[in-house]
Amino acid sequence: MLKCQRSLFSITKEYVYLNCAYMSPLLKSSHDAGMEMLIKQSFPQEVAIDDFFTPPEQLRKAFAQLINANSSDRIAIVSSASYGIANAANNIPLEAQDNIIVMDEQFPSHVYVWQKLAAEKNANLISIAPPTTSENRGKIWNERLLSAINDKTKVVAIGTIHWADGTLFDLKAIRRRTREVGAYLILDGTQSVGALPFDVQEIEPDALICSGYKWLLGPYSLGVAYYGSAFDNGTPIEENWMNRKDSHVFQDLVNYQPNYRPEAQRYNMGGLSSFIHVPMLTDSIRQLNEWGVEEVNDYCHRLIQKPLRQLKNLGCSLEHSDYYSPHLLGVRMPKGISMERLQDQLQKDRIKVSIRGNSMRIAPNVYNDRSDFDRLIESFKKVIKE
Repeated sequence: MLKCQRSLFSITKEYVYLNCAYMSPLLKSSHDAGMEMLIKQSFPQEVAIDDFFTPPEQLRKAFAQLINANSSDRIAIVSSASYGIANAANNIPLEAQDNIIVMDEQFPSHVYVWQKLAAEKNANLISIAPPTTSENRGKIWNERLLSAINDKTKVVAIGTIHWADGTLFDLKAIRRRTREVGAYLILDGTQSVGALPFDVQEIEPDALICSGYKWLLGPYSLGVAYYGSAFDNGTPIEENWMNRKDSHVFQDLVNYQPNYRPEAQRYNMGGLSSFIHVPMLTDSIRQLNEWGVEEVNDYCHRLIQKPLRQLKNLGCSLEHSDYYSPHLLGVRMPKGISMERLQDQLQKDRIKVSIRGNSMRIAPNVYNDRSDFDRLIESFKKVIKE
């Protein structure tokens, strides 16, 4: 049973940080891995050819293990979620009047690319709105999504969970339905992979893209992506020398190679070696593999049970437990609560969460403990009493 891992992070008790959905603090070991390569890069004569290729392969292997991919060749290194999603969108044969389905108020990086593609191909972008009622909200939202998928649907492009409030989507049912109509399933796993178990062999998405700086505990401006067999012969959004076959043979680089590296490696970003960031993200994903994502999820589950009961007793409402994950959830406020006043009080008490509309988004991780939630509840009570 996993215990609090605060000692592995530099984060202190000065602030209550319940906002991993915004950005994760770095592991001390990841920080050290980055500093080691920062120093090495100051002396370029020490940067060998192997430094261009071996660390990225180590990262791909670590992420493949995390999501149970059967080969690291299925993994690409990307700069961001939008970069990885653009590679997928660039290779989907969309026709006029086809449908692309997204969720209402989806994160912009997973919407703009589909807006552009739909406009270019005269296709329809359909956004699935949640119900206005809080009763069975997640269940109804999932039903609306499944009902919207039809023979004109070419793409379902959603997050593994909703980034704003943590609503879970029934990915198995969605995958079954997309297969029935021959649609692609493109998933943004940024807000769950690393804290909520995900198995690509179970879900079988066509693509799964993750930024590294949230639940993968890594640095900003680096991510990883899984691409299934539907993209094996696709065209990447950029042509860089490292995506080509035999690019590790430096003396032959000007013997221009028409063939890409195998499977997903054609979708690697330019500068994929990213000497500082790659070792940092590799370190953090290895730590997740060591803990086990199931254990991370279980830790968060145990951590939030008491405070959620307290918040309910104070008049807050929550999604049904079948439709939220314990690592990211939106707590809807009682009527009459000033969100501006709540935000001011939390800031005064040095508590970091995110306010999204009429909800307080709470996103704990393994560096949090019960005392963090005790401080959150006490701060919230100050606003309730006014």
